[in-house]
Amino acid sequence: MEQEINGGVTAAMGFKAAGVHGGIKMNKKDVCIILSETPASAAGVFTTNKVVAAPVTIDKEQLAKNGKISTIVCNSGIANACTGDQGIKDGWETIKIMSKELNVGENEVLIFSTGVIGKNLFMDRLAKGISIAAKNLSKENHTAAAEAIMTTDTFSKEYALKIKIGNNDITIGGMAKGSGMIKPNMATMLGFITTDAAISNKLLQETLSAVADKSFNRISVDNDTSTNDSLVVLANGMSRVPELVKGSEDYNLFASALEKVCRTLAKMIVKDGEGATKLIEVNVKGVSTAEFALKAARTIADSYLVKTAIHGADANWGRIISAVGYSGIDYVPEKVTLKLSGLQIMEAGYKVVFKEKEAKEILMKNEVKIEVDLHDGEYEETVWTSDLSKEYITINASYRS
Repeated sequence: MEQEINGGVTAAMGFKAAGVHGGIKMNKKDVCIILSETPASAAGVFTTNKVVAAPVTIDKEQLAKNGKISTIVCNSGIANACTGDQGIKDGWETIKIMSKELNVGENEVLIFSTGVIGKNLFMDRLAKGISIAAKNLSKENHTAAAEAIMTTDTFSKEYALKIKIGNNDITIGGMAKGSGMIKPNMATMLGFITTDAAISNKLLQETLSAVADKSFNRISVDNDTSTNDSLVVLANGMSRVPELVKGSEDYNLFASALEKVCRTLAKMIVKDGEGATKLIEVNVKGVSTAEFALKAARTIADSYLVKTAIHGADANWGRIISAVGYSGIDYVPEKVTLKLSGLQIMEAGYKVVFKEKEAKEILMKNEVKIEVDLHDGEYEETVWTSDLSKEYITINASYRS
């Protein structure tokens, strides 16, 4: 049994958080700390960009030590990317500051940054923010923490689930940031997930990788992949549930709940896409292979012509069918049917059956579902994207100013 609860990243037992203003940004929170009362198993997935920010390089090294993680520190405003040796030096210095401030081992700290690329961290301001945040750690400050990692986001993103296993509960909570530079295979996003489940590092990593592929790797806003993209999970084992074993019923319940938390946060990122006014779900089914289904769905979701048509509430079905056509998959075009939020638009043989007024009413809503059926197999895949508006250009034309 699953139950949505409040608390975000501190909903699970043994986690505290804080989000404060240290002075990196003008008037907004810009430093976040998440602390587990006991060192936790940890797993992470990171950007696929070859240009990698200093925190990503350092965090991969920290996780490779196969130890336990107790502390996450994140700053917003400056990405610490494309900063060379100084960026790496600043990253390790951040870990030392964090270790001393909270009296935790340096191997127990992960660091994250998000913001403008190519600028060095203001270490004095970051240190100040860390000091303030360390004094404000609490169960109640989860929303402040979520606000402190925002850049162009317009709202904080939090979600938590409680699941019943035997006579005890396991809680999974998290927070994320992301609005622009969002594309499948991670995006300019950060995701921090916490749980009081007991699970080994190895199995947690395997689970997270699979879950990310079904959630954060299925979203797209603008086809850009950032340098800082990171998703991590900490599992401190403070619930009374025995350590999870792969293949067991308890493990399957946990993995399903973790996927739901990640998928919910991922969809929040799409809803908050820069300049976005609509959440678009793209479902392609009746496909001969899962690979083809995902490829077609992603091609539709990435199409600027499709995204702008949905923004304008224009049922331009030809753009959707055309995207499937150039996706590179093998299928019979004449078999394809298309629906928009349940309204039949096109039947097999390119037979158009809808009324423009009905379609426009559907497309005016905040959430739109594109349903493409190839009638060629049993596989289907779903991805999520946003519409593309003039506001996206406005936001990104002045991002650094």
